[in-house]
Amino acid sequence: MNSRIFTFFLSLSACYLLTSTVSGQETFYTEKQGKYALTAAGASHLANLPLKCMQQEYPYKTGVTFSDTSLIKPPINYHPAFYGCFDWHSSVHGHWMLVRLLKLFPNLPEADEIRNKLSANLSAENIAVEVEIFMEEAHKGFERTYGWAWLLHLQQELLTWEDPLGKQLSDNLAPLAQQLCKLYIDYLPKMNYAIRVGEHSNLAFGLTLAYDYAQHTKQDSLLQVIRETALRFYGDDRGCPISWEPGGSDFLSPCLEEADLMWRILPKKEYKDWLRPFLPELFEKGFQLAPGTVSDRSDGKLVHLDGLNLSRAWCLYGIAHHSDNNGPLLSLANKHLAAALPHVASGDYMGEHWLASFAVYALTTQ
Repeated sequence: MNSRIFTFFLSLSACYLLTSTVSGQETFYTEKQGKYALTAAGASHLANLPLKCMQQEYPYKTGVTFSDTSLIKPPINYHPAFYGCFDWHSSVHGHWMLVRLLKLFPNLPEADEIRNKLSANLSAENIAVEVEIFMEEAHKGFERTYGWAWLLHLQQELLTWEDPLGKQLSDNLAPLAQQLCKLYIDYLPKMNYAIRVGEHSNLAFGLTLAYDYAQHTKQDSLLQVIRETALRFYGDDRGCPISWEPGGSDFLSPCLEEADLMWRILPKKEYKDWLRPFLPELFEKGFQLAPGTVSDRSDGKLVHLDGLNLSRAWCLYGIAHHSDNNGPLLSLANKHLAAALPHVASGDYMGEHWLASFAVYALTTQ
């Protein structure tokens, strides 16, 4: 690491040693060898955000279609596993985050509470009800593909948890994961155009987590359809207009999500040959990408930009490790991480019900 980057990391680390503390002077994050590490105190701090809402029924934003009166009832009746944390997908990735934190920090003070709430929510009976929504014609597009991707990511996290509870919960969740795999395989070949936006329907992000799951579980049919879809839509892409980003309510970067997906799809040399014409700015000396700024964290759309900074960070980490421009991109990733971390626990529910998951994903996939 050159002296300039080392100085940047050192100053950034010092900043967080000051800003990421609680009253007991516990450090939430540390910097080691150019990477941020979540401490046990930080894990405990973040775990409490989904713990507060994963069994909180309201406020709730439903995405189901009411084709008759059968669903005009409290959401807990048709989403008995994922009714908390404002909406279905936020509940799903909140559950994922708690599993990952338990794996990393099994002695968390909240460990028993986490286990109890995971067991209560992810019961076989609850998952059977969740599957019913996705079996209905009116709801085959529900949470497509953002929520689908996070559900498969949750299942992957459970499958890699060497704990009896992980085995039990992954068995419970398996029918829902299998149903979503079927929906992916059915839907992707029907798409004539990629969805290139900065919010939930972004296709590249939806393919990324699904690809990781399919690769881990050796689901060749899902892997094949994801590869074919990615190459069909993105293989010939050039000159992504990253200067147009971000949009006013983005929490994903259309350009960076695509680049983060494609290193999974292409062999190493082909990826490098693809990346340079796709995002030539990344290789320009002095390239800068300013973090998104939030003017009102009580606004559910505006606070998306805190999430954008976290997702940009994890994309930039992945791109850096698979390109020839490692140092500057890692520095840029850390700049975005630094801009977002102080605001994960802002005190307002509009950000707190979901941002911790993004922070943990960015911090633990460097």
